[in-house]
This record gives sequence, C-alpha cells and structure tokens, in this order.
Amino acid sequence: MSPLHPIAIITTWFGAGLLPKAPGTWGSLAALPFAWIIVQNFGTTGLALATVLVFGLGVWASEIFVQRFGGEDPQAIVIDEVAGQWLVLLMVPADLVSYAAGFILFRIVDIFKPWPANWADRQVKGGLGVMLDDVLAAPYAMAVLYGITLMMAEV
Repeated sequence: MSPLHPIAIITTWFGAGLLPKAPGTWGSLAALPFAWIIVQNFGTTGLALATVLVFGLGVWASEIFVQRFGGEDPQAIVIDEVAGQWLVLLMVPADLVSYAAGFILFRIVDIFKPWPANWADRQVKGGLGVMLDDVLAAPYAMAVLYGITLMMAEV
C-alpha cells in the first residue's frame, strides 16, 4: 500500500505514523493543530462530533490495514492516538498551555495503558481493538486535567 493510499493516509494520520521512533507521540502531536482548527470553527461540540467520526473512520480503516498487513496494532497506525487525544482536548480550552498539558497527560496514560485500556489492548482484535485502547485510556488524562482545573480554580 502506497503512503498516498487513502487507507494509509487515514490510519497514519497523514503520514505521522510513518515518522521514525515513537509514532504514537507523533500521531498525538499531529492531532493537536487539527483539534485547534476544529474548535476555533465549530466549538467543542464540533470536536466531539469529529472525535466520534474519527473513531468510526479509524475502526474501518484500521481493520483494512490490519487485514492487509497483519499484526494486531501496527505502530504506523496512529489514528487511534488522534481519537484519544481529541477526547482529552475536549476538557480544556484551546490554548497552548492547556493543549500541552493534555498532550503530555494523554501520552503518559497511552503508554502505561491502565485498566480497561490494557485489557482492550490484549483482548479486542481488529480495527476496533486498534482504536479502543486509546479511547479507554483518555478518561484517565481527562480526570487528571479536571483535577488540575479544580485546583487552579481554588488558588
């Protein structure tokens, strides 16, 4: 499959997953400007709808990618990071500090995959399995961001 094939473009998030070393981090980073543009033009409701759309698109495209190339969760697929990252960004205003905090927290929980993300990572196969673990990890980052927001409000 060419990197210019539509399935490759979707699953690798415009090639971010093809970058060397830490493709998940590149995918999460590449998700940030898209989220900012969506929020600026359509608000957080638009980002929520886009997250649902990217999740569904990711399940479909990742299933095709996995069937064609094998593997359970190929590192080149980073659309799962996009969906998880966008989910986290729903909790914060569209500014540099908040997006940086959301990015760092999501990367930490995505790497450590607390339950049920680690369960989904091992047990759910195919395109849904590729997408599900990142989306299940995102609420942990969202909870920490919410806690930080509450603490900042009290200061």
